[in-house]
Amino acid sequence: MIKPNAVALALTLVLCPLAPSLAQARAPAGAAPAPADVATYARELVDNTYAAQGPGVAVLVARGDTVLFRGARGEADIEAHTPLSPDQVFRIGSVSKQFAAAGVLKLVEDGKVKLDDPLSKYVPGFPNGDKVTVLMLLNHTSGIKSYTGMPGYMEGPIKRDLTTAQMIEVFKDQPVDFAPGEKWSYNNSGYVLVGAVIEAASGMPWHAYLDKVFFKPLGMTHTGYGADPTFAARQVKGYTMDGGKVVPMRTLSMSQPHAAGALLSTVDDLLKWNRALHEGRLLKSDSYNRMVTPVGAAVEAKYGFGIIAGQQRGQPALQHSGGIFGFVSQLTYVPGPDITVVVLQNSDDGGDPGTLARRLTAAALGEPYPAARAVAVDASVLQAAEGVYRFDAQTTRVLRVVDG
Repeated sequence: MIKPNAVALALTLVLCPLAPSLAQARAPAGAAPAPADVATYARELVDNTYAAQGPGVAVLVARGDTVLFRGARGEADIEAHTPLSPDQVFRIGSVSKQFAAAGVLKLVEDGKVKLDDPLSKYVPGFPNGDKVTVLMLLNHTSGIKSYTGMPGYMEGPIKRDLTTAQMIEVFKDQPVDFAPGEKWSYNNSGYVLVGAVIEAASGMPWHAYLDKVFFKPLGMTHTGYGADPTFAARQVKGYTMDGGKVVPMRTLSMSQPHAAGALLSTVDDLLKWNRALHEGRLLKSDSYNRMVTPVGAAVEAKYGFGIIAGQQRGQPALQHSGGIFGFVSQLTYVPGPDITVVVLQNSDDGGDPGTLARRLTAAALGEPYPAARAVAVDASVLQAAEGVYRFDAQTTRVLRVVDG
């Protein structure tokens, strides 16, 4: 449910070498690296990034339907010391959004929804609902207040079990952030409303509709709704940090992430999803192009419908991250060479699935990032870098030299 990482600053002075075998011997230009080389690189990278004990990660790297690497590191239950395995179920957070977006587009294809329909058609009485369109909900340009950003909401109210109507009551009367369509701002309330649109148009709970039109036909038997006790029982345990110690994740009702982030899945099911979605087996070409092509105020953010149109090693890439209590996820797809990378982490504090996915994608493309090496830096150079670095009105980073 958290906003995908947009900007980060890292000043790292001492790093451990990571998988030098592939990093030092790139594939010839235009040639795909050998699967065994990618697997060796990925195994070493994952093992160097995550400890064997404590929360960890499940990872999959594929080219087409050929799995180059599938593995895990860390523990699914740190008290019982149960190791993670790549077939286990994780919360995927905001990666859920692209499933909901595709569900709406399926309803568009069936003539039950139009992207320029007003929200009021599906949620009567919603304030200013005649000015907000379905498209604005899908690409975060509605201006509606995101409930996850409401002061204090994530500390207590998030624990309540709520219906769709009750969820909408949480934020519908909040002041808007901007006029509909005027700007872009990542918005979980918008995707609760996407779920409401699916329910109104299909006559089914949003997650049941997705199961009917996507999960069952694709054989995604390990993907489902996080508030369903059957699926919740299959999920690995999630963790966070408190006072420098690993502790169980914070509590929330999985009814509340709704279509913004309430799905659970596995690395294998997400590979099935990526291949079906991006290879034209779920949506018509016009619908798919709308989904992956940012428009209007969303262009600068490169945000389509539940998908960010970015780049990996100079190649177009379609991706989204997810963050929810206890878990962080990353799903990446590179269309040309048909590369899928899935990273599912069972801790919401520590680790960096986005960076791990970026490195694994580069390796699968035959353009791995160079192995990091320790670098001695003169004290005067370190001191010259001290200061406060501002990215925008809300984001600063402070660099200080401590003990050399």
